[in-house]
Amino acid sequence: MSKREATIKRTTNETQIQLTFEIDGEGRAELDTDVPFMTHMLDLFTKHGLFNTNIVAKGDVEIDDHHTTEDIGIVLGEALKTALGDKKGIKRYGNAFVPMDEALAQVVVDLSNRPHLEFKGELPSQKVGTFDTELVHEFLWKLALEARMNLHVIVHYGTNTHHIIEAIFKALGRALDDATQIDPRVKGVPSTKGSLT
Repeated sequence: MSKREATIKRTTNETQIQLTFEIDGEGRAELDTDVPFMTHMLDLFTKHGLFNTNIVAKGDVEIDDHHTTEDIGIVLGEALKTALGDKKGIKRYGNAFVPMDEALAQVVVDLSNRPHLEFKGELPSQKVGTFDTELVHEFLWKLALEARMNLHVIVHYGTNTHHIIEAIFKALGRALDDATQIDPRVKGVPSTKGSLT
């Protein structure tokens, strides 16, 4: 099997991002972003998904973290889609529950080529440190859109916003690890259409 990885660069007037994403990794993250909270979440995502990621992301954080967070989602989604190639042999679906102290999050994915995000749950605080928590939704939506995947995020309960978001990113990594695994029983792609691209 060829190496399932991709390197994507994105340069705009707002951000400069270079990202390498390897599906079949060891949970190794090399991260240099202007958004410390996202760096923390991407580290968790990588570790729990057993991916390898290398991300350098610089942006106009003197305005706020929006553009950098959004564009990391765009580039990561593009890299995931590219690394998956024709998706032959993959399991396609993934599901993970992750508790984090009092919080419980669930992420369900379908690498369907039909982008959609459902986010059910509340983030009690508008900020974690200096990070605007509404950007979690923005990141996830752009990730789902560019990866062309169905992404469902359910926050079952929780009171600490940091714990809730951490559980989401850990569950995202684990669900994607599940969905991207090669199943030797799958011949071609797991779709009656004959294509997932």
